[in-house]
Formats: sequence, C-alpha cells, structure tokens
Amino acid sequence: MRLFVGLGNPGGAYAKNRHNIGYMALDRIAGDHRFPAFRAKFQGRISEGVLGTEKVILLKPETFMNRSGQSVAEVAKFYRIAPGNIVVFHDELDLAPGKVRLKQGGGHAGHNGLRSIHAHLGDGYGRVRIGIGHPGDKDRVAGYVLSDFAKADQGWLDDLLRGISDGAPALAEDDPARFLNAVALRVAPPRASTGRKPPPPENPAPAPDNPPEPDRRTPLQRLADRFR
Repeated sequence: MRLFVGLGNPGGAYAKNRHNIGYMALDRIAGDHRFPAFRAKFQGRISEGVLGTEKVILLKPETFMNRSGQSVAEVAKFYRIAPGNIVVFHDELDLAPGKVRLKQGGGHAGHNGLRSIHAHLGDGYGRVRIGIGHPGDKDRVAGYVLSDFAKADQGWLDDLLRGISDGAPALAEDDPARFLNAVALRVAPPRASTGRKPPPPENPAPAPDNPPEPDRRTPLQRLADRFR
C-alpha cells in the first residue's frame, strides 16, 4: 500500500495558491483515475483507490501547511505504512515553473509542510518536487507562494498536472523513470516527423547527351593548332 500526500492549505481562499499545487496534483489524480470522493478523516481528506497494480491512499491534510505532519502521521500509523512507501507532492521554489523532480530522503529545505512531516516521520519518505519558480527576493517568498497562479500560467500548469496524473501509476509501482517520462510527454511532447523526403532541386542541371571525347593530341600538336 502507498500513501500519496498533497500539501496545501484548506479553504477556498487558498485553493488556487501556488502553495496548493500538491492539493491540485491529488485532485487531478483522483479525477482521472476514478477515485471516490474525498472524505474527512485523520485531520484531512482521504480517498482510496488503485493505481496500476498498487492500492493507494490519497491524503490532503487540513491542518494547514505548518502542521501537515500530524495528519500524515495518523494515516501512516493507522494503515501501517512505512515512510519509504509515502510520497509527498509539494511546491518547490528552487525549480522553474513546470519542472518536476523526485527525491527520496534528505532535508526539508525550509518548506514548512515538509518540516512538519520530518518532525513526525523522519526524512525517509519520497517527494515529488513541483516547480513554481522563485520571486527573486526572499522577502517576497511568503506573499508569492500564497498568491494565485497567474492566468498566463494556466497552460503549462494544466499540462503539468495531466502529466503527473498520467505517471501516477508508474510512481505507485516504484518506477520513477516512467513517471518522469509521462510528465515530460505532456510538458514537452516530441515533435512529429513529417515522413517526407526532401524535395528535388527546382532546376536540375541537364545531363549532357554526348559527353566530349578526351583530347589525345600531343603537346606539340596542340601548340601548332593554336597558330593555325
């Protein structure tokens, strides 16, 4: 059994915030893979279903970001899910918008949601780091993550969430390469080949009908012919 956790803040005021991209990812997975409606439990909202060959619990903690670990720890304890089988989807300032990276273990890099999960479970869980970009000034970070995505972001954001959903079964089956490939196919699909041969030149030089005979004269004969 796997536990997928999407980080965010509860309530309509936060629904479209950059900080809530973890919630958005789980909502897309749940909708595309026909999970039942989320229900309130374990200080959050959960839904249970199957991705690929694995049973998966989707969890959106509703404790607010800086206490996310409380909800995650309750679910992990109840279902006896080890940290190695938990994957957390969260916003990542240090990645460009639309970029996705996977990480297993390691530090929380100052992310309040991860910091809380560290405090309850340690650092052995996996993460899907979803790039939202950086405002360029650390003093602007709080306002940036708690503001909505711009209208101009909707195109890449939709492609990204679709790619994450496409790859979710691979992630549940512990196939990170296939997961990242699914994301890439949505975010940067390969260009289709036309299958056409290059066109011939417009005015090809005509082939000579009768190629000239080689000059078999001696040097002396050629010199004499010049003065005739």
